[in-house]
Amino acid sequence: MRAAVVSTAVESSRSYGAAVSSTSVRREELLPLAAALLTVALWASAFVGIRSAGRDLSPGALSLCRLVIGAVALGAVVAFRREPLPTRRDLPAIVLCGVLWFGIYNVALNEAERRVDAGTAAMLVNIGPIFIAILAGLVLREGFPRALVAGCAVAFAGAIVIGLATSDHGLHAGWGAVLCIVAALAYSGAVIAQKPVLARVSGLQITFLGCAIGAIACLPFAPTLADEAGDARASAIAWAIYLGVVPTAIGFTTWAYALARTTAGRMGSTTYLVPPIAIFLGWAILGESPPALAFAGGALCLAGVVVARGQPTRLRRRAPAAAPGA
Repeated sequence: MRAAVVSTAVESSRSYGAAVSSTSVRREELLPLAAALLTVALWASAFVGIRSAGRDLSPGALSLCRLVIGAVALGAVVAFRREPLPTRRDLPAIVLCGVLWFGIYNVALNEAERRVDAGTAAMLVNIGPIFIAILAGLVLREGFPRALVAGCAVAFAGAIVIGLATSDHGLHAGWGAVLCIVAALAYSGAVIAQKPVLARVSGLQITFLGCAIGAIACLPFAPTLADEAGDARASAIAWAIYLGVVPTAIGFTTWAYALARTTAGRMGSTTYLVPPIAIFLGWAILGESPPALAFAGGALCLAGVVVARGQPTRLRRRAPAAAPGA
């Protein structure tokens, strides 16, 4: 009888342990997914925030305001985590990343969204992974597999279609599409510049330093910001603060959390959700949506990125994890 009781107790203990282990594994899988989905939602909202705040704040002033707030918020996170500082040899790459990704990218995108809606901007900027793959082939000598070449052709065809769709609204909107591609090129160059540094410095530390460097690069816009802030509506200032705290500080923090707990390929695939979410938010909050033809172009851009990412496993593992980081 005692043996039966002991046996039952042991089996119950094993079952309980298996259940706890299963729950723990499930939680470890769900938390990174939740962080990744939160990140893309926050980044998608940035396109809407830029579009709205840009009605009162010029591109340079909005960039400076967002980056200063983002740098302060990220700095607090970095200090709390006691992230180690990079070595002197990594500083040039981090400076280049800050100027390209946080300086030029923000100013170009802010100017673009004065000309095109948030959804169109999100679709065009999302071809960034194509530029990253091309630059990786040229700079990092990762090669040009057939899937990459085919994906580039499809994605660029989509960009042309979007350009044609926006050109129906005049040259003003057409230049907006061009500036979105400039923004995508800028952040693509920054991703390539930061890739070697990521082996020695955390992504969060690079993001904070890049944001601070971008703010310094935008300091010439300080007088403009001072003039425009006094006349800007409260909603524009609120959006600027939101852009600095939520998509920038919180968004990059949740991205770093998720990236540390899953593969770069899986994380990269979640960024495909940014354009449709941005389109929905633009319609829900601002009451605007891309031209009908732009949807077809956006689908081609997305298809091109998917095709380009279907490269051999060896190359895919070497490719840098890209974040659109609106």
